[in-house]
Amino acid sequence: MMDRRSFLATSLASAVTLGLSRNVAEAASLSNGIQPLLIDSHVHVWKRDPAFPFSPLRKAPTVDATAEMVLDLMKANGVSRTVLIQMIHYMWDNSYLADVLKRYPQYFLGVCRVNPEDPAAPDTLSKLVQEQGFHGVRISPYASAEYDWIKGPLMPPLWRRCNELKVPMTVLTEAPRLREIVPLIEKNPELTVVIDHMADIKPDRLDQLQWLLDLARYPKVFVKISHMWSISKQPYPYADSMDQVKRLFDAFGPKRLMWGTDWPVSLPHLPYDKIVELFRDHLDFLSPEDRAQILGKTVQEVWPFNL
Repeated sequence: MMDRRSFLATSLASAVTLGLSRNVAEAASLSNGIQPLLIDSHVHVWKRDPAFPFSPLRKAPTVDATAEMVLDLMKANGVSRTVLIQMIHYMWDNSYLADVLKRYPQYFLGVCRVNPEDPAAPDTLSKLVQEQGFHGVRISPYASAEYDWIKGPLMPPLWRRCNELKVPMTVLTEAPRLREIVPLIEKNPELTVVIDHMADIKPDRLDQLQWLLDLARYPKVFVKISHMWSISKQPYPYADSMDQVKRLFDAFGPKRLMWGTDWPVSLPHLPYDKIVELFRDHLDFLSPEDRAQILGKTVQEVWPFNL
């Protein structure tokens, strides 16, 4: 966007014309049944390769889930881009994911992991973002006491560094921890925060859901409406989970919700193509414009791909 006064009038006129053209084209596409752009916000990859060893602290996978496998699934299902999330099998070694990002920059952006109990975590994050091209970090404060570090002194520096780097903080957590991240959110009001998988709240726990709904008052908090399949007590297409997504939609609006497959972790529940179908063809309370927002535009805002 130009900011020179001499070009202001021309720029505004061009922007309005372009914006109207895009809106007209988008409305026509939606009315003609053309599917919106699909950007998957959540996939894991790994490869059994001595060059990229798994952590001895984790059980090694017995099968591969490579970037090439994801690309084949994307092509077969009309998914344009994907956000890759560092897999816990590697713990804090982000080497395989960094290699994937280097080889396929046109298709993937990556979210790294750093050790939240390491005082050097902020500097590690800076290197991963500035030198290896990562676009954010993920932390996983589960409910048990061993994850009380979320309330400790090492969290504010890490969140502050995220804010300085202007990359999202992605949080995989459970409902009891949601209220504990509120102080971190409030101290970093400009930081984009993404809550993974609706915090895995069961549809019958409206008390816990309210803790997530309460985060809607912070305009930079986003929610992935993934894991509909694992939290539901009903068969596909998971009417009880859809009711929960509708509540989140009413609170956050489409511009702060995004879908994600969580492939291949999702495979015990659903294959990749059925998850794409779930979000693309169901969620009937969404307008075509809202669906396009959740399926691509929100992800693009948080993780800006070169489209």
